[in-house]
Amino acid sequence: MSKLSDALPPDVGAVRDHLRVLKLPYMLENHLQLAQSAADKNWSHLEYLMELASGEAAAQDDRRVQRCIAQARFPVLKTIDQFDWNWPTKINRLLIRNLFHLDFVKQHTNVVFISGTGLGKSHLMTALGHAACLQGHSVLFTGAIEIVNTLTEAHAGGSIKSALNRYIKPTVLCIDELGYLPIDKFGADCLFQILSHRYERGATLITTNRVYKQWATIFNNDTVLTSALLDRLLHHVETVRIEGESYRSKGHTKI
Repeated sequence: MSKLSDALPPDVGAVRDHLRVLKLPYMLENHLQLAQSAADKNWSHLEYLMELASGEAAAQDDRRVQRCIAQARFPVLKTIDQFDWNWPTKINRLLIRNLFHLDFVKQHTNVVFISGTGLGKSHLMTALGHAACLQGHSVLFTGAIEIVNTLTEAHAGGSIKSALNRYIKPTVLCIDELGYLPIDKFGADCLFQILSHRYERGATLITTNRVYKQWATIFNNDTVLTSALLDRLLHHVETVRIEGESYRSKGHTKI
């Protein structure tokens, strides 16, 4: 049996040009191969078109997910399947599993992970952010101090508004390690602005080593600002407490 490509119509080049202009790379790469399959299997024109269109849709969805993951700027990709549930001495596994249904994204609910170091809170937040990317949501992962440093630089350069929008705009904002280093008044004001603008508009995920009653010490001991910030943050929130010893000390002999 001769192959379809052995007797290509003279306008096949025009078809390829159209597919390039329309930015349909899957169709461009696979239209001849699928045309051969259509001829071999006696597909109708509609069946052939369906194969091409479904393949292009799947490829575009995959590219969209990969863009979301790249734009999220995760330092390391983590998934829930990689998490060691046996290490923490206390963790609400059912609550965390339910979070991965991603209802919190649609409901603009915040998620705060509270624990000491090395218990997997950043892992879980990254895994949640990654899961949101897989569903096509815009996500940004950043450190609390990185936000402050970026906005301080932007303020000095006169671009504070556009810099703030970078943190306000994503559907899911992941803020890592809030409370590990003190934040000055300017930084506290910036974080307040971000959380205020995201209130009931986006989901914010936070990891911290401080319980809520200690947050004033994070924000330059400004109790008024801290109270206003917590009022917005905690209105719609899931709090995940994790207890135990640092996973990074696992296997070390205590002296």
